[in-house]
This record gives sequence, structure tokens and C-alpha cells, in this order.
Amino acid sequence: MGTFAFAIALIIALAVVFDITEKLDDFIEKQAPMGAIVFDYYLNFIPFYVNLFMSLFIFIAVIFFTSKMASDSEIIAIISSGVSFNRLMVPYFMAALVLALFSFFLSNFIIPPANRIRLDFENTYIFGTYYNSEHNIHRQIEPGTYIYMESYNTRTDTGYKFSLEKFKDNALVYKLMSNFVRWDTTSGKWKIHNYTIRTIDGMKQKITTGKIKDTTLRMIPDDFKRRDTEKSTMNYFELNDFIADQQMRGETNVAAYLIEKHQRIAFPFSAFILTLIGVSMSSRKKRGGTGINIGIGLLISFSYILFMQISSQFSIKGNLHPAISAWIPNIIFAVIGILLYRAAPK
Repeated sequence: MGTFAFAIALIIALAVVFDITEKLDDFIEKQAPMGAIVFDYYLNFIPFYVNLFMSLFIFIAVIFFTSKMASDSEIIAIISSGVSFNRLMVPYFMAALVLALFSFFLSNFIIPPANRIRLDFENTYIFGTYYNSEHNIHRQIEPGTYIYMESYNTRTDTGYKFSLEKFKDNALVYKLMSNFVRWDTTSGKWKIHNYTIRTIDGMKQKITTGKIKDTTLRMIPDDFKRRDTEKSTMNYFELNDFIADQQMRGETNVAAYLIEKHQRIAFPFSAFILTLIGVSMSSRKKRGGTGINIGIGLLISFSYILFMQISSQFSIKGNLHPAISAWIPNIIFAVIGILLYRAAPK
């Protein structure tokens, strides 16, 4: 635990230094206040990167610590005294449990509100205003109710070539078409301009036209202003509610949010898997010493992180279920860990 804390503190310090170097021009150009840089950005920057690098440095800490014990013949002495290898693993897994719970609470309850503040700072002083470049927007806002917009302007909160359709028993009963719809911040409603309403009742149809119509729709401007990083600002319960709402609306990008949800659960288990692999690899005394073990450990750690990113793309771009894509790296590396454990000296 001490080795892990020291290693993670070093990498976070380096990450902060490199980030300051990269973003210093933006801070100066946008005249970001020093208090906002320190407390709004970097104070909320640290938890995100601690969790990001956690699995890597758990593995490195286990390998470094265990290799040192092996090189000093301490593991040989422990096993020779009658302590089983299984018993030797107990304190390792106790530490892994603490770090796994820490990672779970970080990713689900601590990092999301911190990310919200950090991303607000980035939007203000680094990236600037977000523009929605999406075209031909189709969404279900309620069961049986669909909207369409040719485009949406996030600066004026205006949707162009707007239409609203309502279906009952798979039959169209209501259709509204307008030149544009605009959000009214005063009333908290949408104003529909130059509209035509077609109401269908069996064989009867009624057509109504008008200039401006106030209406309440189950959508808000923020629905069209979400960046890809928005999912990282929701805690576990908010993310579940958002996914349920998006699935009801028939959104096509729900896979990314489902992957985020499942990865937040799967990622903490990497503490146990990488601990098992690390101890099994480095418990044998090697001629190359600690350096060989750390080198192999880095390779396996980066392979795990890379494999997790690749598997998530199979779900986003393909048809792989998000839960499977999130757990495949854990399953594969758990099998590797079990094989290494069985081959470790007992």
C-alpha cells in the first residue's frame, strides 16, 4: 500500500506538471483566475487520474514489493516455515479489496461531481463553446412521440425544420411541422414558429396553421449540448436513470453510456486480477532481479488497459453487448492469472 501510494503520487505530480505546460497558453489567453485553476481544475483533475492509473500502479507496486521479498529470499523463508502460498496471498487480497472499493467509490460517486466542475472549467477556459454538428436528428421523447430536426444551433437554442409526430396503436394521429422551434428561457417552454398541425381521427383529418405556438416538450436544450465526456459527470444512479431515459427515447448512442456503467463495475476487479498475476510472476527469485519483473509487469498492465479500450469499441461500433465488452479483459486476464498462480512456486 505504501509503494502504491508513493508511485501514484509521483505519476500524478508528473501529470500535473505536463498538463500545466500544455495548457499554460490557454490559461493566459483566457485569463483564467488562479483560484479556478487550482481549486476548480487541478483539485478535480487529481481523482480522475488517480483512478485512471490505479490498475497500472497496483500491478507495479505488487511486482516491486514481491520481487524485493523474493530477491531477499523472504518468500522462500515464509514457505519453508510452513506457511502456504494461499495464506501468503491473504494480505495481498486484503489490500486489493481496499483499493477495489476505493476505485469503485471514486468512479461512481467522487469523480462524477469533480468531473462536472473540471469540465465546466475546460469549456470556459480551454475548449470554448460547444457546437452541435449533428444533422437529421431523430429522437423519441416519450412513448409514441417522436421529434425530428434538420439541425440544432446550440448558441441560440434553435432547431430548424422541426416536426413532431404522435402515434397510437402504430398509427399516426398527430403531426406538427414548423420552420423552426426555439427555447424560451423566460417561460421554460419551446416556441414553435410558422407551424402546421395535422390531426388524424380515423378517416377524418384536421389541418391547423399558425405563426407562434408555446408548447411543453419532454426535452431541454441540454439534451443537444452533451459532449462525449458528459457521461463521466453522472454518478451511478444518475447514469442508470439517464440510460433508461435514453433507451425510452430510442437514442442510438446508449452503448457508450452502458459501457461506462459496466466499466465502472468491472474496473475495480482488476485490482484482484492484477494482484494475482503480479504475485504469481514475481514470487520466484530471478537472475534478472526486480527490473525484469517490472518490465514484464508494465507490458501486461498496458496490454490490459489497451484491451479494455479495444473491447469497448466492439460494442460502440459493432454489436457486442456492453457488459460483455467491459468484462472480457477481466475474464481473459483472470485466466492468465490462474495459470500463472498454478505455475508459481509453492
